[in-house]
Amino acid sequence: MNAARLSMRMVAPAAAVAGVSLYTIQDAHAKEAVDIDKVRASIVDLVESDAEKRNDGTSLAGTFIRLAWHCSGTYDKKDGSGGSNGARMRFKPESAYGNNAGLDKARAALEPIKSKYPDMTYADLYTFAGVVAVEEAGGPKIPFSLGRVDDKDGSVSDPKDRLPNADMGGRKNTIEHMRQVFGRMGFSDQEMVALLGAHAMGRCHTDASGFWGPWTNAETTFSNEFFRLLLEERWSPKTTHNGKPWTGPDQFEDSTGNLMMLPSDMALIADPEFRKWVEVYAKDEDKISPWHFLSSCTSVPPCRLPSHGINFGNATIPLKFKEAPPGVSIV
Repeated sequence: MNAARLSMRMVAPAAAVAGVSLYTIQDAHAKEAVDIDKVRASIVDLVESDAEKRNDGTSLAGTFIRLAWHCSGTYDKKDGSGGSNGARMRFKPESAYGNNAGLDKARAALEPIKSKYPDMTYADLYTFAGVVAVEEAGGPKIPFSLGRVDDKDGSVSDPKDRLPNADMGGRKNTIEHMRQVFGRMGFSDQEMVALLGAHAMGRCHTDASGFWGPWTNAETTFSNEFFRLLLEERWSPKTTHNGKPWTGPDQFEDSTGNLMMLPSDMALIADPEFRKWVEVYAKDEDKISPWHFLSSCTSVPPCRLPSHGINFGNATIPLKFKEAPPGVSIV
């Protein structure tokens, strides 16, 4: 088995806040119909078998994290629109967002699992695939609840791509764009930086984003390598690729030319407020708790943000970021 093989773990139990269970009747019915342990095993088997076929040290794990994040990254805290509930990436306009290029492959890879477990919604499956990818790659445990529903079309999606762009034509504009997009979802600077730590896994593909290459040398392992490399390596504009002039979008590479950083990644060390959190995470990967990483975008409708509630049917249980115990997240 190659290095991309994932180790199996038991699924995390349901979580509670202030002694109140987050499961409702709707969620309980979903749990009865779906054996989440079997779904997890199927996702792991899919990633492992695909990694064996590739035999190049890569896997679907990073792509599944991107899928979960992009399903959820449309959330708007002002009106509650967007988010993972609905699984609207299956339809236009979200399926045609430039930032979702290539994710049709991830959705297609999960179709056999959806067919095997028809009672699990696409919205739950897409987000759970990201949770499993993080945990099985050595990341933090992310308690997960079923209960998302699937929309029949993309009629309520924003026709404008709400996801963050990697480059806005200049460092200042890129930094402003990042704060605008992540701020729309309710993220602080710290949470923004932690979430971008997902770049420790996976890589960019020229046939999807136009960018090329992995961020780290261990792209199937959850770690703080992205932050460490961002600070310690010398990054320069990419000018060549395989001995030919680079014709893709602006990006950066290390001295070997094997690793890459996006303009938005470089913005994390250019902005003082971002950089201080990069330095924290580069020193101690245990600081990247599940509360800060990914859990904010794998939630039940519409998207769990630290200071917002989770809606289960008619019930809303408010969550306060500062009240959450260290290392605990509710999704």
